[in-house]
Amino acid sequence: NSAHTSKNKRTNSSDSSTAESEENEISTGHKRKAHTTCSSRKSKRVKRNAFDNEHWSDFVYASSEDDSDADISDYMSESQKKVFEFLNTAPVTELLLIQTCTEKKAAAIIDGRPYEGWRDLINKLNNGKGINTHILNHTLDSLKTRSIVSKLMNKCLDLAISTENAIAAGSSILEEQPSILTQSLKLMPYQLVGLNWLAVMHSQQLNGILADEMGLGKTIQVVAFFGYLKQNGLTSRPHLVVAPTTTLDNWAIEFTRWCPDLRLAIYHGSPEERRELRVRWFKDKFSTMDVIITTYKMVANSPEERKMFKIMPLEYVIFDEAHMLKNMNTQRYFYLFNINAQHRILLTGTPLQNNLLELMSLLNFVMPGMFAANIQYIKAFFSKNSKLPVNKLPDFEKEQIERAKRIMKPFFLRRLKADVLNNLPTKTNSVIRCPLHDEQKSKYDKLMEELTALSDMKDGEYNYMASFMQLRKLANHPLALRYHYKNRDLREIAQRLANDYNYKQTNKDYIYEDLQFMSDHEIHHLAVEYKCISRFKLNDSAFLKSGKFGKLDELLPKLKEEGHRVVMFSQFIFILDIIEVYMRIRGHNFLRLDGTTKSLDRQELIDNYNEDNNIFVFLLSTRAGGVGINLTSADTVIIHDVDFNPYNDKQAEDRCHRLGQTRPVNIIRLISEGTVEEAIYAKAKSKLELEQEIIGNDDDDTDVELLLKEALGIKTDQKL
Repeated sequence: NSAHTSKNKRTNSSDSSTAESEENEISTGHKRKAHTTCSSRKSKRVKRNAFDNEHWSDFVYASSEDDSDADISDYMSESQKKVFEFLNTAPVTELLLIQTCTEKKAAAIIDGRPYEGWRDLINKLNNGKGINTHILNHTLDSLKTRSIVSKLMNKCLDLAISTENAIAAGSSILEEQPSILTQSLKLMPYQLVGLNWLAVMHSQQLNGILADEMGLGKTIQVVAFFGYLKQNGLTSRPHLVVAPTTTLDNWAIEFTRWCPDLRLAIYHGSPEERRELRVRWFKDKFSTMDVIITTYKMVANSPEERKMFKIMPLEYVIFDEAHMLKNMNTQRYFYLFNINAQHRILLTGTPLQNNLLELMSLLNFVMPGMFAANIQYIKAFFSKNSKLPVNKLPDFEKEQIERAKRIMKPFFLRRLKADVLNNLPTKTNSVIRCPLHDEQKSKYDKLMEELTALSDMKDGEYNYMASFMQLRKLANHPLALRYHYKNRDLREIAQRLANDYNYKQTNKDYIYEDLQFMSDHEIHHLAVEYKCISRFKLNDSAFLKSGKFGKLDELLPKLKEEGHRVVMFSQFIFILDIIEVYMRIRGHNFLRLDGTTKSLDRQELIDNYNEDNNIFVFLLSTRAGGVGINLTSADTVIIHDVDFNPYNDKQAEDRCHRLGQTRPVNIIRLISEGTVEEAIYAKAKSKLELEQEIIGNDDDDTDVELLLKEALGIKTDQKL
């Protein structure tokens, strides 16, 4: 039955609730069940509302067992016309945005074209392979959502234009830094501009994103802004700073250094300590502090903490490293969105990305009033976003990305070091390709052969991620996999550990199972820790059989002799474990910080490195040590293994190349020659080339599959 109009009004509450229930089924894309009751037939009639130019129909097709060709008319309502036109003309990339539309269904829709009319469309869908008429209502839902998103973006664009004019009109509120700041410290000219921008945003009651390049002092600008608000009596409520754990102490240091008049509280510590703080703050009605500093984990750690931040009256909430808020569909985003603050400022060192989900997620934070009423439609739209490279995005997504970028412009301030720091020392980038050690290369070539043969044998799903990770591990160091320890060794190790009362497990079979999944280095670590298996420890020579370590043997002695200090990053803790052994073998003085380092110890490690010139190398994990910390005492950054996302590596290198650096900085990237690392670096480099615009989708899973196919010599359109 084709949808038709009806003048019936809802006169019965049960009819109304039934209709509402069915509308929910349609909007969520759930399959309808056949109903034979009188009330269900009534609800179907109720749903056939008149269409006007302001509203969409609830559905365009409702099939029943009694349908025949004669019942289906070629007359089309306005909603049906839109669905018909879309299915008749949309390219495959647009069709794939429809809920439940797979590549097979999209191909079936295209194969059925051209559709001569509504009846022809229904017949072809009913008789098509792998397709049916359910796609009609899903298409309607998709088009409805698009319409709502498009109208919303137009409204936001109008507001953005008027906001831009208002910001321009009040752009010079402050000509000098607030007197409340430490007088011996002076803001840089561009930092004073940033303070002005924040002050104007406050005067216009607007939220914003401060996205200065890493190393330009976003923290200091926020401290100065809070000082400005206090000095001028512009707030009576506390502010909240939410930051990564690694930057917590740095925030406290900068507040104390730049504006000691601000009363500071740090929300961190044990559950008991945090509970004591909550009780005290509630008792004092949050009146004893100007600024609270905490971490992302603390905000959402427990129901009590989530409740406190939801009801605590705050003036500003600052989200440091705000690229963590790029997905509105996550639980963390929901908790952070619910923080009870009048205003929000987001800080990030990376540019906006050409990713509509991320742009809309940030816009929702910056302009919550515009998005709140339509958030369910926006989430529905992103339940099936395209995840395609920028140049292959559907036209609708491209249009909305351009709108989102334009809307974001007045709420977004980004300056680059090259533009504002004329006296910042130069930064030199170099890539060193490291030939694999002979044994390493032999193992790598053999693994490639095995994975290629395995991919040829697999008819169904192929675990490309696991295979790719094996290649990455071996490209870095053979000890990251298991080659040295044979199964007979594992049997003896398991027996000895089972008899050791200090070991956690007493069942030798369970221990043996665990050992089978361990790498050579992990088993070596056990042999170091437990005396009963000490004879299984690896010789030092096993740790030196890496192409990258061979290159480090050339680099590090020369750097040390010339008085340079080194910060070395790796994405992987297990690689840092191996590098740590290498450093001890070669006698280099070093410190280490990674995600497992206790938060209380992190700032102490950073201070020790910055103050003690005898510490030659600082080992850091890219994610934990690459964010928000200052290591300007070093002038050489070695990226041991490159990241898919080039901005993670840029975050890392800018720990040294930032405000306060007095020496030229050298960035060295190590790439294992002839391995998957070459492809990873090429992918990251291509993303960076788009920096002046906005970088592309960071879908690492898609990248991994494509790169593995290339490495194994499989066509990129062939299924693994």
